[in-house]
Amino acid sequence: MFPAALSLFLQLCLAAFVAAAPIADETMTVAKATPWQYGTGGGIAGFIVLILDIIVFIEVLKSNRPPMNKLIWCLVVFLFPIVGMIIYFLFSNRKAHNTYEPLP
Repeated sequence: MFPAALSLFLQLCLAAFVAAAPIADETMTVAKATPWQYGTGGGIAGFIVLILDIIVFIEVLKSNRPPMNKLIWCLVVFLFPIVGMIIYFLFSNRKAHNTYEPLP
């Protein structure tokens, strides 16, 4: 059951990439196109996602997880930045692997 669910998840992520690609038409030329017309993100939204992904990487690498689990979480977040970050925050059991100690 798990490989089928993983396959479906990867297909949905691929479909999201295809849906985010810009659509070319006759009225839009390369010289007239602005970055805001594309659906692939960027700008302020892309910067926010980048910062949140870096926070996830730091949190994963500082946790007390086994090295293979750290690698898998980092790959998921690297390959699927938005979806991977959401999955990490929802399903990673962060409290059990938290190594941060409060200052006295």
